[in-house]
Amino acid sequence: QVQLAESGGGLVQPGGSLRLSCAASRLTLDYYSIGWFRQAPGKEREGVSSISSSDDYTYYAESVKGRFTISRDNAKNTVYLQMNSLRPEDTGVYYCAAGRFSLSPNFYNYWGQGTQVTVSS
Repeated sequence: QVQLAESGGGLVQPGGSLRLSCAASRLTLDYYSIGWFRQAPGKEREGVSSISSSDDYTYYAESVKGRFTISRDNAKNTVYLQMNSLRPEDTGVYYCAAGRFSLSPNFYNYWGQGTQVTVSS
């Protein structure tokens, strides 16, 4: 069974940083584009960032440009999301997913269970 597992979430003060990890089992991540999504209470799931399978392309939502960086380590079969200068509006459950290069969740086939990120003083 394919599994994606997110880790690295937690409580951080505004202006702080977190690095999320997305590790895969029974799935070779470098064959897929990987996306990070988040969902705040009462809101729809939104795309945050995506990295293409070839690593040639990355895409960021306007709200996180210049603050978040997506990367992958194929040797570890893991994708990361480095989040700096965090704001309260970044709070939500963060999910990673494997599929096609897009910020739309409709293009992703495999999903993790999510990790909570809370930005609060």
